[in-house]
Amino acid sequence: MPQPLPLPALHASHAGTWLRDANGNTRGVSKGEAIMAAADTPLLMLNAPLVASRLGYPDLSGLDLLELFAFIHPARFVVPTPKGIAHALALEEPRSDDEIPALLQLAAGALLDTCEREDWAERDGAWSSLQSLARMRWPWAQICSPHIRRPEVAEKWLFAKLPEWDEAPERPQPGQITLSEDAIEAQLEHLTGNSAERRDGQRMYAREVGKIFAPRAQRSLPHLLLAQAGTGIGKTLGYLAPASLWASAAQGTVWVSTFTKNLQRQLRSESRRGWPEQRADGTQPVVVRKGRENYLCLLNLEDALQGGFAGRAAILAQLVARWAGYSRDGDLIGGDLPGWLGTLFARRGIAALTDQRGECVYAGCPHYRKCFIERSARASAQADLVIANHALVMINAARGRDHAQRPTRIIFDEGHHVFDAADSTFAAELSGQEAIELRRWIIGPERTARGRRRGLAARLADVASYDEAGGKAVEDAIRAAQALPSDGWLQRLNDGEPYGPMETLFAAVRAATYARDESGGQEGGYGIETEAAGLDGNFVQLAGQAQAALAAIRHPLVTLGGRLEAVVENAPDWLDAQGRARLEGARHSLGWRVDLLGAWEALLDRLGGPADPEFVDWLAVERSEAREFDVAIHRRWLDPMKPFARTVLEPAHGVMLTSATLRDGEEWEAAIARSGAPHIDIQPHLASAASPFDYANQAEVLIVTDIKRGDIPALAGAYARLIEAAGGGVLGLFTAIRRMRAVHGRIADRLARGGLPLYAQHVDPIDTGTLVDIFRDDPRATLLGTDALRDGVDVPGDSLRCVVMEQVPWPRPTILHRARRAANGGSAYDDRLIRAKLAQAFGRLIRSKDDRGHFVVLSSAFPSRLLGAFPPGTPVTRLTLDEALQRVGNSVCQTPAPQNDRQPDPHQTE
Repeated sequence: MPQPLPLPALHASHAGTWLRDANGNTRGVSKGEAIMAAADTPLLMLNAPLVASRLGYPDLSGLDLLELFAFIHPARFVVPTPKGIAHALALEEPRSDDEIPALLQLAAGALLDTCEREDWAERDGAWSSLQSLARMRWPWAQICSPHIRRPEVAEKWLFAKLPEWDEAPERPQPGQITLSEDAIEAQLEHLTGNSAERRDGQRMYAREVGKIFAPRAQRSLPHLLLAQAGTGIGKTLGYLAPASLWASAAQGTVWVSTFTKNLQRQLRSESRRGWPEQRADGTQPVVVRKGRENYLCLLNLEDALQGGFAGRAAILAQLVARWAGYSRDGDLIGGDLPGWLGTLFARRGIAALTDQRGECVYAGCPHYRKCFIERSARASAQADLVIANHALVMINAARGRDHAQRPTRIIFDEGHHVFDAADSTFAAELSGQEAIELRRWIIGPERTARGRRRGLAARLADVASYDEAGGKAVEDAIRAAQALPSDGWLQRLNDGEPYGPMETLFAAVRAATYARDESGGQEGGYGIETEAAGLDGNFVQLAGQAQAALAAIRHPLVTLGGRLEAVVENAPDWLDAQGRARLEGARHSLGWRVDLLGAWEALLDRLGGPADPEFVDWLAVERSEAREFDVAIHRRWLDPMKPFARTVLEPAHGVMLTSATLRDGEEWEAAIARSGAPHIDIQPHLASAASPFDYANQAEVLIVTDIKRGDIPALAGAYARLIEAAGGGVLGLFTAIRRMRAVHGRIADRLARGGLPLYAQHVDPIDTGTLVDIFRDDPRATLLGTDALRDGVDVPGDSLRCVVMEQVPWPRPTILHRARRAANGGSAYDDRLIRAKLAQAFGRLIRSKDDRGHFVVLSSAFPSRLLGAFPPGTPVTRLTLDEALQRVGNSVCQTPAPQNDRQPDPHQTE
């Protein structure tokens, strides 16, 4: 048993605050006393931002145990709760809040003991990293120093020890084969295991999926399958069986696209049944691909480590560097970097270490051969299975780059989200924030900056001096970019003093939006919008001037792209391989910015003209909590599946959209329309496998009719009483953040006093993925959230026993929704959307054959036409809150006591 670290420890929850001194005496203290103690001397605590939130003192700091864990065990998962820390370190779980400070002292001692063990797996690099952290005055540095010995041989710098990726020949075209049903069933048996229960629904589903791998009969007409797979069918292994069979036989690549990171993690785990971790030649048969903004940029990290970050952000950079040396794939968002690490230091610190600004110099980067992004891209080109997300698949197809990477056999899991993903991917948006980013890329930042955040003149100085036409193009682009918004643009708009044609246009957008606003202040300080129709002549004139300004930027950039190509083709003697690579990267960056400018020009060209029935345009002032942060002109396709069909479906050979909530009840019409099939004149194949769960006995829908809409005290009281009746294990879903925060603020302390922890999105300083991990880990916890939790929560077992929706999820009456509603059947369109949301929310409740629970909707007038959202046979009862409480309470009494270590059956989840 490790010795406790003899330092004072603090724990704060909604139930109270406890302080333990260095001598082992624990007592309850007031919030004020706790704050004073923390200001007096560094205190041990767990998740300092959360403790600060509980105490109402945002400047609280101390010795955060999570930071120490991230340093000693980089790339290792731990639930950031006292229970999670105890389990990770093989310590006894605390039985009550007042025992937690003692656990913190013991856990700190255990972690420091790890540093002295010979079998410490993450020793490499620790000593060097600790020296840097000591210079930054990391609170843990002096405490760790006696426990980490200096290595006999100097440790390598991170950038020297990361492995390099190798180029590989392009994979040949896959073979044209047809999978037999017998072979598919045999492969399914292999993946599920011979002892697994035979499920006819899963076998039928797998056979249907096999049809999308048949040779295509006609160009631009892929095999298209829409497959409804009820929860519990085992659809993951159902489609991995034919996918793995085809990939092996045809030597081709299958792309499986998801919407949530949770499903990506599940897929990565399930894929191990069909493929090894590595092939004999060391390559990976299964690769996870995400957008560039998800991965650590090594050049940004180097900038941060060499002074680009200061204060707490510099400490974060050191901990991320420790992680990078042990990470499987460099994925910062949803990978093996603990999701809670960024929230300990502020999320923007993590974002600054990714390539969000599109500033990548590609082969011109000194770390290019070690780049996590490039390694992932090259590995996917040789992989049998690529696990990606909807947006990445669509962007790859839309840009038409890297033809070898264009997916031709695609399975869209969580297929009900494909429409929304296409809606975002094929949208156009001209905003002040986007425009100012373009200005900074061309001109450079207006304040001194390190690293690559420089303008075109600095990045291409050698080309400008060598090629006169190229140099003139750079000068012309910089001169024209002065028309774009600059720092302080929002304040100038507010003061009525815009500068330049773009700021003047945004001022007109802002004025028109406020002038036409009819919300009467009912939007609660959030964004407002107005349709881009009926604009006066002055507005149209300003749009024309802005369009001309954008064209003046685009033309020299096009010229510059041509000059860079000429320099590369006729390389001068001074242009070495690294310089050539840098110019190739510059050409790529130029290309997509030229496309962006063209899209903005087209958007402005339409303002004041006749309406295009294929698009919806509107003006918006983006706000958060009544604070303006952007002004924008938006364009969306009325039906985004039209560009999806042209760019994704037509080049493909076989595509499947699958989900547990793909169709509307028993009707396929809407699912077909939202698949893109009508736009390429193809009739998709349809398949449906019903859930094996006994919903009549496993679940019950309770519609509570005596909670008045808009009555926050009554709503909060209902939530508190339902959570108490269920004994926790409640997922609370809200349609508005404001109401969720109001309810949370009213009930958190009350529940905590009863030993029922409460967590909430947009309230607790914890990322959503970690909140779900905490909820899954504690059967007495409750989690409140919004749309992200309606789809992204997979919690089989006792930790989720009740889902409560605050009201019917009516569509928000936006301009875009109004246009689509009018084009798709009016109120019937609304009903389809609501039923889909209800079905997705209900799907969180029953995730395994042993699950039981209630789905509660607090709605005084729940329309009967929406009941088709629930699985056939599910009991639905309209009743009062008191009656609902009795049913929920009785169910808890009849359910066996929650088992913390219960594991879900992987074959029984989606």
